Amino acid sequence: METYGGRRTQGERDAITVEIGYALCSAAFAAAVLFGAVAGPVYVFALTGVVRDALVVAGAVLAVVVFAVRVVSVLLRFTRAAQPSQPGRTSPNS
Repeated sequence: METYGGRRTQGERDAITVEIGYALCSAAFAAAVLFGAVAGPVYVFALTGVVRDALVVAGAVLAVVVFAVRVVSVLLRFTRAAQPSQPGRTSPNS
């Protein structure tokens, strides 16, 4: 994102908003799928005791980690893609 005097255009602000929304939604979906995969057997097979607690805690911890990693990776990729390495050049050999 190129800024002029520290200000962004409306299009740049909209692009950032959309990217943040995408990052949060895709991270929530990935975390939910992972939690379901790890903790799902607890509810399908009616497990109890230590096994139930371990699977639910492991699923929750992994879901939080996947959520954070997904949000950060999407937003970092967006900031890198928005800045051309050599503005005005069409190819590395020009």
